[in-house]
Amino acid sequence: MSWTWRYEDEAGATLSTPEPEAFESRSDAESWLGENFGDLADNGIAAVTLLDGESPVYGPMSLSAS
Repeated sequence: MSWTWRYEDEAGATLSTPEPEAFESRSDAESWLGENFGDLADNGIAAVTLLDGESPVYGPMSLSAS
């Protein structure tokens, strides 16, 4: 399986852009998010959900600073 982040807007709707990057491990996906969450939030992504293939693992997790 590949690990990806599903991007969501303020209303919880799934965003199709930017296209999610695929990762080989959960750890890689979480590390990437830690490095990029600020840029994602600046581009209008309000929350993310971690997916293992098509299955949600956790989330939605807010990207809000508050």
